[in-house]
Amino acid sequence: MGDITSFPASAPLSQVAFERRELNRIVDLYGRMVAAGHWKDYAMEFGKEAASFAAFRRSAEHPEVRIEKRPALRNRQGMWALIGEHGVVLKRGHELGPVLAPIERRLMKLVAG
Repeated sequence: MGDITSFPASAPLSQVAFERRELNRIVDLYGRMVAAGHWKDYAMEFGKEAASFAAFRRSAEHPEVRIEKRPALRNRQGMWALIGEHGVVLKRGHELGPVLAPIERRLMKLVAG
């Protein structure tokens, strides 16, 4: 009755996620693009190597853009990437702001035009 059985040691699940301020910045941009009538839907994916935010023009197609955070690339070309509809990396960097700049410029054209 006094035997103690320990559970097998399991490795903690590691998952990449957005920090609150990063997600606030991304969702703010998404909201402005929705208000401009350009985006209609979004999806988020959190994995072991990357976190991804995808924005769609319509919900039944490939995402127009994906914003990826890959911490493993932090010391190389930067952990942030803006990926286009066909999987081409449009912008990569160490900070989120400059990576979102091409979308911000497009938003200015949408609102002005």
